Amino acid sequence: MAKVVRFHSHGGPEVLRIEDIDVPSPGPGEVRIRVRALGLNRAEALMRNGSYIETPTLPSGLGLEAAGIVEAVGAGVEVFALGDAVSIIPPRSMARWPAYGELVNFPAELVVKHPPSLSFEAAAATWMQYLTAYGGLVDIARLRRGEPVVITAASSSVGLAAIQIANRIGAVPIAVTRTSAKKMALLDAGAVHVLALAEEDIEARLTEIAPQGVRVVLDAVGGPIFTPLTAAMARGGILIEYGGLSPEPTPFPLPDVLAKTLTLRGYLVHEITGDPIRLEAAKRFILDGLASGALKPVIARTFSFEKIAEAHRFLEAGEQFGKIVVTV
Repeated sequence: MAKVVRFHSHGGPEVLRIEDIDVPSPGPGEVRIRVRALGLNRAEALMRNGSYIETPTLPSGLGLEAAGIVEAVGAGVEVFALGDAVSIIPPRSMARWPAYGELVNFPAELVVKHPPSLSFEAAAATWMQYLTAYGGLVDIARLRRGEPVVITAASSSVGLAAIQIANRIGAVPIAVTRTSAKKMALLDAGAVHVLALAEEDIEARLTEIAPQGVRVVLDAVGGPIFTPLTAAMARGGILIEYGGLSPEPTPFPLPDVLAKTLTLRGYLVHEITGDPIRLEAAKRFILDGLASGALKPVIARTFSFEKIAEAHRFLEAGEQFGKIVVTV
């Protein structure tokens, strides 16, 4: 028997239950992991409350990221050995492959040996944020050395990962956040400029920083911010949308899209995780960055497994700086 987190109805964090279940032996091509830490993502809160892109059959588990020790391997798995320290690439379906549990089985192709220097907490805070930021900035936008890049929701785990990746490339990260409360923390995290959405004219500030316009924007917000962002973009620029945090409608900035031949591009991390060639390139980039210290997960707060509902409440409050981690 192993403890897992499941929910039997959609709702707030209070619907999460810790239950004992029998975890089967790993099947062919699978790896069983004794979990030491979990990384929390907004997608998990969305699935729990019934507004995610995946609608699970209830009761359902959930969770996209974990790190731990290999405890068993299924037939045909030769890359991993018992005792290996590993972490999990986010699966396409967390209902099929839920990570919230003491013991989990995952397909071997979604399991990674992480650098020995990486703690379980840091490893559980790695893949979703760095894969998302890498996919947008490197794989799609081909961010170049010396050019400015706008990163919204900058204090989120993906935002901080994007700042680190931009600096590793030699680009100029411009962090956009709600207020100036986190300005010094973002500067310390590597942002070259920090813009406070509620306190400044974003279009004017971006035009001041980048008079020739910004070619690359990585946005998790949507909503009214599209207007000043696209107004400050360069001809041929690309805005990559991976979130949609704003509850307000997102206008289509037709004049700027036409005049500047802009690309507004939706993006999900599944693009990378579902393509073996692109995923291998991403893993090399991220593992090299972790090993060199250029990439270093920022952990906002750590909760114990028994406090999973409290961890979800903290996640939904939206005040964290970096990743929320749960130890098991």
